[in-house]
Amino acid sequence: MEILQGAFHDAISPFALSYVLAAIGLNIHFGYTGLLNFGQAGFVAVGAYAMAVGIASFDIPFVLALLLGILAAVILALILGIPTLKLRGDYLAIVTLAAAEVLRLIFSTSFKDYFHARDGVSGFTATFRSLNPYPDTMTSFATFSRNDLWVMTVGWILVALVCVYLWLLMRSPWGRVLRSIREDEEAVRSLGKNVYWYKMQALILGGVIGAFGGFIGALGLASVQPDSFNADFTFIAFTMLILGGAARILGPVVGAVLFWGALSAIGSLLVQLASGDNPIIPPSMMSTDQASNVRFMVVGLVLMLLMIYRPQGLFGDRKEIALDAR
Repeated sequence: MEILQGAFHDAISPFALSYVLAAIGLNIHFGYTGLLNFGQAGFVAVGAYAMAVGIASFDIPFVLALLLGILAAVILALILGIPTLKLRGDYLAIVTLAAAEVLRLIFSTSFKDYFHARDGVSGFTATFRSLNPYPDTMTSFATFSRNDLWVMTVGWILVALVCVYLWLLMRSPWGRVLRSIREDEEAVRSLGKNVYWYKMQALILGGVIGAFGGFIGALGLASVQPDSFNADFTFIAFTMLILGGAARILGPVVGAVLFWGALSAIGSLLVQLASGDNPIIPPSMMSTDQASNVRFMVVGLVLMLLMIYRPQGLFGDRKEIALDAR
C-alpha cells in the first residue's frame, strides 16, 4: 500500500506536471507535425528563467513575468525554426539539441547576478502563493504541502485546458494540415499550403506549452536551476509521449503519469527487497543506495520491450510515428 501511495504521489506531483506539459508540447511537434525537437528542455528553461528572473531581479508583476516567459519561448522558436524548418527534419533535431545545451551552459556560467549559476534563482513565488485559496491551517494533505496542492490545482487545470484546446485545434482545418504535413509534406505543398509557416506555428505553439511546464515546475520547486534542464529532460518527455501514444490528446498525459508512477513504485519495491536483516536481493547484487539507478534500468528494459512489440504506445497508431522522410 505504501508503494502505491508513493507512486501516486510522484505521478501527480508538480515535478511530474512539468514533464506532462513538456510532453504535450512535443506531441504537437512530433506527434502531429513530425518535427524532431530534441531540445524541448530549452523551451522549458527559458520559460522558467524568464519568469523567475523577471520577478526576483526586476520585480516585474507575476502576470507580466508569465507573459515574458511566453515571449521568450516564441523568440527561441523563431531563432531555431527560421534557419532549419526549410531543411530536413534531422537538422531541426541537431539544432534544438545543441541550443538546449547552450542555454543550459549560459544559465550555469553567465550573468551570475541574474541566473546565480548552479545555485539557481529563487524568491519569486510570493505573489503566486499569496493567491492560494487553501486555508492556512492546512499544513498538508495526502503528503502534499499546502503550496504543492495549490501548484497542482493550477497545473492540472492548465493541463485540462490545454488538452481541450488541442482537441478542438487538431479537428480544425489547421490541425488537419499539420497531420498532412507529417504524412506527406510535398503533397501539402502541392496544394498551395505554406508548409514552412505551418511548421513554424507548430514549433511556436509546442514551445509555449513547454514554457508552461517551466512555470509549473519552477513554482512547485520554488527555484530554477540549470541542471534541471539537461538533455535527459527532453528524452524523458519523449519517452512519456511514446509510452502514451503520439498524436493522441491524452497520450502524453497518461504516459507521464504511468512513467513516474512506475518509476517510483519500482524504486520503492527494490529498496524493500534489498533492505532488512534477510534481504531478498543480497547486497552483493544490489544495495539500497543502488536501487535508484537500477529502477531506471528496469523501466528502460520495459520500454525497450514496448518499442519492440508495440512501438505506437498504449493508445497510438503505428502510422503516427512514421515520419515523412522526404
